Amino acid sequence: MKITVVGCGRWGSCIAWYLDRNGHDVTVFGEEDAPTYVGFKENRTNGVVTFPESIHLTADLDDALNGAETVVISIPSQNLRAFMQTAKAHDIGNKTFVLCMKGIEVETGMRLSEVTAAEVDRSNHIAVWLGPGHVQDFYAGIPNCMVIDSSEDAVKCRLIDAFSGKLIRFYYGDDMIGNEIGAAAKNVIGIAAGLLDGLGLSTLKGALMSRGTREVARLIAAMGGNERSAYGLCHLGDYEATLFSPYSHNRAYGESLITGVPMTKLAEGHPTAAALHRLAAENGVEMPIIAAVYSILYEGAEPKAAVARLFERRQGQEF
Repeated sequence: MKITVVGCGRWGSCIAWYLDRNGHDVTVFGEEDAPTYVGFKENRTNGVVTFPESIHLTADLDDALNGAETVVISIPSQNLRAFMQTAKAHDIGNKTFVLCMKGIEVETGMRLSEVTAAEVDRSNHIAVWLGPGHVQDFYAGIPNCMVIDSSEDAVKCRLIDAFSGKLIRFYYGDDMIGNEIGAAAKNVIGIAAGLLDGLGLSTLKGALMSRGTREVARLIAAMGGNERSAYGLCHLGDYEATLFSPYSHNRAYGESLITGVPMTKLAEGHPTAAALHRLAAENGVEMPIIAAVYSILYEGAEPKAAVARLFERRQGQEF
């Protein structure tokens, strides 16, 4: 399959390496002045992933899209609409777009597949590739399980057949709402985990995992999805990689808010906290953990006090 990967950051570069390893014809598109693109162009590496010569690098979007059957996108989620608006000025007819980001558009509250659908036509197909795993682990040969979902059964079947390999066991998703909301929300829970680490309250991560999953499940159900998706690979299944791993940007970001150590890496959970706070209000769903993280990030709440307020809430049923 001729595939273009848009974005050569940490995850995009891993996807390109993985798909090339599986025998696909891979092109990687990056912004010409982006440090990651420059690094790959000059040295074929970002310090973690090294590209073989078989991967074609380009900063020319027309070159990148020309002939590609499938376009895999791995860029900051808040940049997706702008990219799609730029891309549709080129020939994107009949292409399949696979979204590998985990986020929600802040300005609209739209899921990323909805953002993409609004910018393409009926000849295009849209899928999402979600679940746990870190670049460092995959590149070291450590396997994991992930999920691919699409509103079109034939699309997800074709992608899973093409993308499956020894490093990734894919499962068929059947709930775009649940998988996208669950995947985005786990990044906010990751920030909460980092806050607990910074406060010396890491023992609360068990409760965070249980109660965080429950409130995300309620939101998924209220939005018309299947609440069981919160307990699948898109959300709960991604907790180890997000709440505990030293490679997790969101966990590290949450901890940095306590320690004061500068965090320069992208933490998708920051804008997603605002988007989820909005969706919870619009759908009448109580999400106390998301609300606590939102209050810290956007309202200046003191982290230790925000945690204390969670314990002061009136008692209720677990389920």
